[in-house]
Amino acid sequence: MKLIIQIPCYNEAETLEVTLNALPRTLDGVDEIEYLIINDGSHDDTVEVARKWGVHHVVSFPQNKGLARGFMAGLDGCLANGADIIVNTDADNQYRGEDIALLIRPILNGEADMVIGARPIDETDHFSFLKKKLQHFGSWVVRKASRTDIPDAPSGFRAFSREAALRMNVVNDYTYTLETIVQAGREKIAITSVPVHTNPELRPSRLFHSIWGYVKKSVLTILRAYMMYRPLMSFTMLSVPTVAVGLGIGVRFLIFVARGAGSGHVQSLILACTLIIIGFLTFMIGLMADLISANRKILQDVQYHVKRMEYAKEPGKDTKGEQEGEMLYFSSYVGGDAAVR
Repeated sequence: MKLIIQIPCYNEAETLEVTLNALPRTLDGVDEIEYLIINDGSHDDTVEVARKWGVHHVVSFPQNKGLARGFMAGLDGCLANGADIIVNTDADNQYRGEDIALLIRPILNGEADMVIGARPIDETDHFSFLKKKLQHFGSWVVRKASRTDIPDAPSGFRAFSREAALRMNVVNDYTYTLETIVQAGREKIAITSVPVHTNPELRPSRLFHSIWGYVKKSVLTILRAYMMYRPLMSFTMLSVPTVAVGLGIGVRFLIFVARGAGSGHVQSLILACTLIIIGFLTFMIGLMADLISANRKILQDVQYHVKRMEYAKEPGKDTKGEQEGEMLYFSSYVGGDAAVR
């Protein structure tokens, strides 16, 4: 059983070594532990710090691609190097390394394929009152959208079985945390959570510059993910109010006609027809989106089997040829310029 711990990094030279020192070297049920960092276009000495410490693998982007793309490139790197379990943690030492044993236990026991570390949000001192409430509300929205019971959806401390990692897809450029939970819930991937602890803050979060900016992007991410996996329901919900209002106005017009006063209310008929047409077109768009969604599922299944064949080869070997025996290029949708060294 091989575990690879991946850490997305963007200019993390000051905190990376602290994070790495806290990671476990041995774990019950795990035969081998390796470490991988995703260098997301860092301009400081992040890679040098990782190399000096002894990190086994480095996935590098020549420029910053964002957390979501970095996360997916890291999964590719871990799968290519034979990981049976992948743990994702932050480079700012937010999460405690000793909790990785708790995080992977449901996977080792065969109880889940994806495990989220649930932080004690209400007891975290560096979270403001507003941030705590927004974290709870956002997690509630994700639970409704994904039909899961994950209490801390934005947590980046999570573990994946090899099977779950092969099926993961992230299409937004912002963050992987919310979309992967919605995907897991809607695709029936076994998902659970375990309580974990956090460390004092070493630096401010770089994921967002303001609370409201984070809320706006998170809402858009959740809506997009929900509409991707439930397109017909989403567009039907949009069309029903429009059609209902149009029918109501139409009935009102018919009442006026029955009373012999319809000539002065022709504008109501025009508005009713317009709203009903808009609602009908919205529903038709939902049908088309549902057909596209069915096609997406087929493509995901094909991608899954292609990945299984690609990553079934000898770990660490490039299926397209190596450069100087140490550089492996991945050509998945997350970006062909990601390199593993």
